[in-house]
Amino acid sequence: MSLSLSLPPSPSPSLSGSRIAALGHYQPSRVLTNDDLSTMVDTSDEWIRRRTGIATRRIAATDESVTDMATAAAGKALAGAGLQPSDIGLITVATCTAIDRCPSIAAQVAGRLGIPSAVAFDLNNGCAGFCTALACADHSVRAGAARHALVIGAEKMSDVTDWTDRSTCVLLGDGAGAAVISAAEDTGIGPVAWGSDPTRGDAVRLVDDWHPYFAQEGQTVFRWVTGELPAIAREACHRAGLAPADLAGVVTHQANLRIIEAVVRQLDLPEQVVIAQDVVESGNTSAASVPLALSKLTARGDLPSGAPVLLLAFGGGLSWAGQVIACP
Repeated sequence: MSLSLSLPPSPSPSLSGSRIAALGHYQPSRVLTNDDLSTMVDTSDEWIRRRTGIATRRIAATDESVTDMATAAAGKALAGAGLQPSDIGLITVATCTAIDRCPSIAAQVAGRLGIPSAVAFDLNNGCAGFCTALACADHSVRAGAARHALVIGAEKMSDVTDWTDRSTCVLLGDGAGAAVISAAEDTGIGPVAWGSDPTRGDAVRLVDDWHPYFAQEGQTVFRWVTGELPAIAREACHRAGLAPADLAGVVTHQANLRIIEAVVRQLDLPEQVVIAQDVVESGNTSAASVPLALSKLTARGDLPSGAPVLLLAFGGGLSWAGQVIACP
């Protein structure tokens, strides 16, 4: 007995690539300054800026959830792309701070935005989550599984912050960024360079089952990132058929300004390359940091449409993911 399947046609059989069609971001209204933190723990504005480069971060209200922030950012991206909710065939939310196990944040976003029948799932790859989710959406769109996808990075890091630990509480902030990925004739999202080093899996983590909180081995992370990430950046450029000098911009995970500067120095980039430094005003927003920083740069007009931009992230696992994209 043979089984005969009748499969629906690919949504876009003539389109072999994908691109970022639009971006959107959201940040809570509350600004927490370094001086504010100095009243909570033994720290100072000078100490925080010297070690991290961070000046402020945004903190969500008690009743403001990861879903709230993800929905706000996704709604802006959807409007920017000029699409209807019914156009979206896939939604994925990169987050490590979702309280709800089921339904997923992605499914809740679909419900709030009126997206009727998209595949919806969350992805947890720590701070590397957005770039990982972007690659998954790119693969899905190019395979014909969806014509348009929503990729969101959203975190409420204030929920997992140990406010008595001055080494970590000064780093973290809340927010969300989103991108609409659409099928395209040409490649607007380059091949991903991704992987993990499980021997350093505990270097960045959320620990304690009853009330998870963020912890990291700061020196281990700094040594690994500054030693390994430049080669990963060059590999992502190579897979896109570019040299680092061809880039118009670089958006890394906004973990620490010292780390960003150390990585960028090793790439020998021309002076005109735009380097995202949103960490100064937003802090470390984990999986939200790359789309949040990219959305801000494009909204300000700092990156021209079509310009090649390297996205590069690292986080718990110890995981990494990066790709070159054409700026929307």
